[in-house]
Amino acid sequence: MTLIIPVILAGGAGTRLWPLSREAYPKQFLTLAGEHSLLQQTWLRIAALADRPPIVVASEDHRFIVSEHLRQVNVTPSALLLEPSGRNTAPAVAVAALQAFEMGLDPLLLVLPSDHVIADANQFTAAIKHAANAADEGKLVTFGVKPTHPETGYGYIKRHLGNGISPVEQFVEKPGLELAQEYVGSGHYVWNSGIFLFKASAYLAELRKYRPDILALCYEALKQSSVDLDFIRLDRGLFEKIPAISVDYAVMEKTTKAVVLDIDAGWSDIGSWESLWETSDPDANGNVNIGEVISKDCTNMLALSESRLVVTLGLDDIIVVDTIDALLVAHRSRSQDIKQIVADLKKCGHAEATDHRRVYRPWGTYELITRGTNFIVKKIMVKPGAALSMQMHQHRSEHWVVVVGTAQITKGDTVQALNANESLYIPLGVRHRLANIGSSPLEVIEVQSGAYLEEDDIIRFDDDYGRVPDEV
Repeated sequence: MTLIIPVILAGGAGTRLWPLSREAYPKQFLTLAGEHSLLQQTWLRIAALADRPPIVVASEDHRFIVSEHLRQVNVTPSALLLEPSGRNTAPAVAVAALQAFEMGLDPLLLVLPSDHVIADANQFTAAIKHAANAADEGKLVTFGVKPTHPETGYGYIKRHLGNGISPVEQFVEKPGLELAQEYVGSGHYVWNSGIFLFKASAYLAELRKYRPDILALCYEALKQSSVDLDFIRLDRGLFEKIPAISVDYAVMEKTTKAVVLDIDAGWSDIGSWESLWETSDPDANGNVNIGEVISKDCTNMLALSESRLVVTLGLDDIIVVDTIDALLVAHRSRSQDIKQIVADLKKCGHAEATDHRRVYRPWGTYELITRGTNFIVKKIMVKPGAALSMQMHQHRSEHWVVVVGTAQITKGDTVQALNANESLYIPLGVRHRLANIGSSPLEVIEVQSGAYLEEDDIIRFDDDYGRVPDEV
């Protein structure tokens, strides 16, 4: 049997789960079901099946978040390919297949979106094993999910009735409710999971047949890539010329080698708050409460609180999501429309559409506490052994107060330790660096003051993470 290497697609914005999921920290990094993030669960459920660590395709903007999440579950990818911009799944899978060839292999690629939930991992891995022979013989296998209800948020696959692997008859886009009811009632349609299994060479051969332009650009983008720490940066100029297109459109709808295998493993893409409610365990009244939530005389609700007490009273079929900087209240039946709300927020210039108050960096996080005309107050958390870059600001000064842990601070030519309840002032124009020399997270309150307080006011001199001077 040919080796199996997972290809984990870790891009995507997850805007329908706003305000919890945003472009800066999308849903694949959220812990929505169980103890691990959706990305971590993607690897853990198939780790025993994989013959090599995964090839991961991710956004440049999320590279350190992806790396940290995988480190926490003790896996180092066979390759971590960085896309300079999203181009949908067909190019992402192509560069992963080409990278497998660079490793001297022609494996079965198990293509996995990183933001799905699968309740029955044993049934899922059994389905993969069942599909492996067909994939080994050159078939392009996709996995269809037996529908439990007429869902309008998923694409559908039409295939013959019966068990086992069958040829794909048709891929269908997300239907309206009436058509979805017809599909489910016929028994001929399954939900399109977006999960695939095929040989690297088989996929590339079909891509060469139907979209040679995409294959050529993917080949050159990988050939001209650069290695940066543990990452492979695809060439920006070449990769951004690639059309954005899915595996379905580029290959699966055209090829004669597409087959589908039904799975019944409790799959959901958690594509909306409605689907999170469906995959959760509601109480006797049909309510799902996450965080510090108290509900009275409510039914069929989902209420999530990120940081404070939320109380709901006398509500039915409502979604309430309360984060540090945004509150969503919506009817459950409208959860698919939240994506449009995010688009509207972007048009209006609301930073909350894409950014969180808590920002993730390779060394830890910082969180906005308050902001005024000429000052900003943040809470900085630095991981044990980590350090910010050696840097300088042209337009602001900073005052640091250590509240938890022990900091090592470089200020000009001096280096000193700072403990809890101690503080230090960094004048404008002075080189400085903050490091955690303790064994537990370091927490610092930072007060910035000056006429210009944006994150691009950084002149970076030295950085442990290979960031270029104008990166934040």
